Amino acid sequence: MPSTERGASTVARTDETPRTRAWATRLVVVGIVLAALNLRPAITSFGALLEEVRDGLGMSGSVAGLLTSVPPLCFAVFGVTAPRLARRFGPAAVVCAGMVAIAAGLLIRPYAGGAAGFLAASALALMGIAVSNVLMPVIVKRWFPDRVGSMTGLYSMALALGTSAAAALTVPVTHALGGGWRPGLAVWAGLAAAAVLPWLPLVRRRGAAPEPAPSPEPGNPAAVPANPAGERRQAPLRITRSRTAWALAVFFGLQATAAYITMGWMAQIFRDAGVPAGTAGILLAVTMVMGVPLAFVIPRVATRLPHQGPIVLVLGACGLAGYAGLYFAPAAGAWAWAVLLGISNCAFPLALTMVGMRARTGPGVGQLSAFAQSTGYLISIPGPLLVGVLYQHSGGWGLPIALMAALMLPQMVVGFLAGRDRVVEDEAAATR
Repeated sequence: MPSTERGASTVARTDETPRTRAWATRLVVVGIVLAALNLRPAITSFGALLEEVRDGLGMSGSVAGLLTSVPPLCFAVFGVTAPRLARRFGPAAVVCAGMVAIAAGLLIRPYAGGAAGFLAASALALMGIAVSNVLMPVIVKRWFPDRVGSMTGLYSMALALGTSAAAALTVPVTHALGGGWRPGLAVWAGLAAAAVLPWLPLVRRRGAAPEPAPSPEPGNPAAVPANPAGERRQAPLRITRSRTAWALAVFFGLQATAAYITMGWMAQIFRDAGVPAGTAGILLAVTMVMGVPLAFVIPRVATRLPHQGPIVLVLGACGLAGYAGLYFAPAAGAWAWAVLLGISNCAFPLALTMVGMRARTGPGVGQLSAFAQSTGYLISIPGPLLVGVLYQHSGGWGLPIALMAALMLPQMVVGFLAGRDRVVEDEAAATR
């Protein structure tokens, strides 16, 4: 090839690459937002129609409590496989498959027939949610190493929006579709199907981060330049030797316990206190929608602080106040308790942010995310089930609410410890 043609070809490739990367980056942002919108409707739509589903499938309170414990169980079992799947197929391919699983599970479960079929189809959807849960912080770290706080905030805000939308709209949509709970639950499969589309073009890229990586922002400990080629050469961390990893896992588990008890049972608490079903669904939506603005603000604030413990304590205090209100005056102060518990539930985006801050590299974030989420969700499994058992055998909500408040205290302690300015790579190396 003549030298002039080679030069023109080189210029063309050089000009095309930045545009291609910019297009891919925008597609990743859209994919992250749509994926996040689908990570909770499977749970909150069920919570809004819990009484109707129980009647339709002939469930006892204990079986319903078991169903509310299925999400953390699936997240623990399937979430731990996400890093291995991502290494083999690429993060984008795994998230894309996860969205397909969510859509299929949500479409099938209302019509599967019986509690067992409902449970199996729910597990399929939750499997897709589990792997996506783990890989979202990894994708953020690899594509946006200098914007971990803001991108985690955007992701968490979209997650909260999807959570609250499902809680608020499921009952009205059910009525609009004729009053049957089955189409009211199945309709959320459409949102998951839409989330598949932006990930399809990214599958061929195998989730590789753009190179060269941006320089980290001064004062942002989580902003470390991505180096996928170098990261693949690193040996896996002995993550269980890190005290910070354990603190973060327990914190994640306790906040997940509170979140899934809230999503599964709070609407029923209000309904048993005399609040109409539609209003109870809106109250649950208010709790979830508090995460929309706060999930964007809290991660940005957290990445600017050397210690995230004070944020943990403020969120815990709001949770204790909300539980006290539910105990003494569930109907009279319902809106206030919904707001306070919504603020408290923002421990979730804070935990995700700390996952990104407590590891120095992309693989480190992947290992920490899988460990913290899988271990955390294992810890959270008994909570919703125990609430169902206590509710059925005590005949009221006094004991379950007391349990929720009691669990908030250790959550504040371990969250304060997880918020210290440390990284798991240093702790794992120091204990070898």
